[in-house]
Amino acid sequence: MTKANQPPLEKLLELARQAAEHSYSPYSKFRVGAALRLASGEIVTGTNVENASLGLTICAERAALVRAVTQFGPKIRIAAVAVANLNGLPSPPCGACRQMLAEFASPEAPIAFPSARGIKTMTFNQLLPVGFEFKLK
Repeated sequence: MTKANQPPLEKLLELARQAAEHSYSPYSKFRVGAALRLASGEIVTGTNVENASLGLTICAERAALVRAVTQFGPKIRIAAVAVANLNGLPSPPCGACRQMLAEFASPEAPIAFPSARGIKTMTFNQLLPVGFEFKLK
């Protein structure tokens, strides 16, 4: 899929909203969905899955990332990310999600998410200007 015919971020946001419909969030009731557009043009979605311990909860962004790697392998590259929730609250990707996405996202990849003033879009590099780096020898 070329850049000219890739779906706009609005389409990714709609897919993220649809994914949020499947959220398993009986404790917080905070229903989140994420949609990733890969460099190949494929779109992968995920939703948050809570656990009674709360610390074992997986966010929608990480769920989508794990699904993308499972479906398409570890060489995927993320071209865009959209996050949505059904609660009408701000929800940028958390620190854990930012760091996980850093392994696969282009620095220029647009990231769209709900903010206090509506949908905010910024590049991945703006979202995580300094991430943890580890180089294998």
